[in-house]
Amino acid sequence: MFALFLIFGPYGKIKLGKSDDQPEYSYFTWFAFLFTAGMGVGLVFYGVTEPITHFYSPPSAEPETMAAAEESMQYTLFHWGFHPWATYAVFALALAYFKFRHRAPALISSAFAPLIGDRAKGPLGIGIDTLAVFATVFGIATSLGLGATQITAGLSYTFEGIPNTLVTNLIVILVITVLFMLSATTGINRGIRYLSWLNIILAIALMGFVFILGSSVQMIESFTTTMGNYLQNLPSMTFGMNTFEGDREFLNAWTLFYWAWWIGWSPFVGTFIARVSRGRTIREFVIGVTAIPVVFSAFWFSVFGIAGLEMDSTEGGIIHQLMNEMGNEVALFAFLESTPMAAVVIGIAVLLISSFFVTSADSGTFVLGMLTSGGKLNPSMGVKVIWGIILAATAAVLLWSGGLSALQMAMLIAAFPFAILMIFMCVSLLKALKSEHGILQMELKQREHDPEFRENQRKELRRRRKGFQKTLPDAEDEGEY
Repeated sequence: MFALFLIFGPYGKIKLGKSDDQPEYSYFTWFAFLFTAGMGVGLVFYGVTEPITHFYSPPSAEPETMAAAEESMQYTLFHWGFHPWATYAVFALALAYFKFRHRAPALISSAFAPLIGDRAKGPLGIGIDTLAVFATVFGIATSLGLGATQITAGLSYTFEGIPNTLVTNLIVILVITVLFMLSATTGINRGIRYLSWLNIILAIALMGFVFILGSSVQMIESFTTTMGNYLQNLPSMTFGMNTFEGDREFLNAWTLFYWAWWIGWSPFVGTFIARVSRGRTIREFVIGVTAIPVVFSAFWFSVFGIAGLEMDSTEGGIIHQLMNEMGNEVALFAFLESTPMAAVVIGIAVLLISSFFVTSADSGTFVLGMLTSGGKLNPSMGVKVIWGIILAATAAVLLWSGGLSALQMAMLIAAFPFAILMIFMCVSLLKALKSEHGILQMELKQREHDPEFRENQRKELRRRRKGFQKTLPDAEDEGEY
């Protein structure tokens, strides 16, 4: 709701930066950044897995029916649609607004200054930033763990000599760590940018390949039907808690876990999106961060979900059976094995997962470097290398201690405090926007009226500006801006 208000409300024309700032990156590069940081490995991991899982265990429909297939697509998009991206948008907007428009440090605590004042620089602010660091570490570690298990599953499924074991997972993490360390040395304008381009190109190519070979008409029909059902049932799915049905297994295992996941990821993704969004208006920013990724996600799941469901049904439930026997991470490769040039296609899929893996880790070291370097937009190489080692070690330890369940539990623990903090962040941002909008409106009236009116309003305008400035975090030097 807050994201919709920002789109249609009176603050949409306010720019994230100075009035003459232009966007730092093109639309294509910007969307590539959003896509890579916001979803990445998760889309590839769950593209086939989640629709098939919901088909056999839907929230309300009869399993293994057409109604179950329709409901599985609807709830998959629900979990990957507006909610996560609205969460990212609000978080990123607060950081970008205070950083680029008012030259505040690029720290989470800066967004709370209008509410807590100078305490944003004291123990309370340090506590908020520390919590953001922990949430970011566990959030990225979960992504790295997912990527490692899926890469290992793909290699093991394709090549008989490679075992799907913990040791293989750890070797994959080690190799990817070396790669993203090399990428981290090139900075955001080279390593992360080029990897993001590669990610989006490979993802579109893989999706296009499956679309052309599959039931294209059915995929398009699924896209329109799923979007329609999703938008129509969005309020009931959002607020439904199964109070009277009694069965909350689906809600707890999927929906609530996803909400915790997205909130836990919001410090990392929000900080990164804020970093690459200077020069855009609030309306442009929120629409770009919410609408475009949602449409892409809907089409992605329509293509891979329908193709996976179709193969599973024609082959007697083979994908579902393999998922039960070998784990969810094999679903994509079990499906791709049935395509022409399967070895090549699976190789492209593994490359895509690896590229997402490297980009997420590289972006993560960048964000953690910012958060632990006083909010610097370009943290030092040494800081990024240290955080890269910590991320790899965290993912390895969590996989060793409990596999995917340990990663998911770490995410849930890190996400809970941020669910509360985000409410106060929205209030803080709204307070600042309201004050600045009032000042901008008064300045507009001054330009439109006669000199006598302008003279009478000048003192009031100075008073408002001074009061507003007191609520903002301390500005940094122009060099860091």
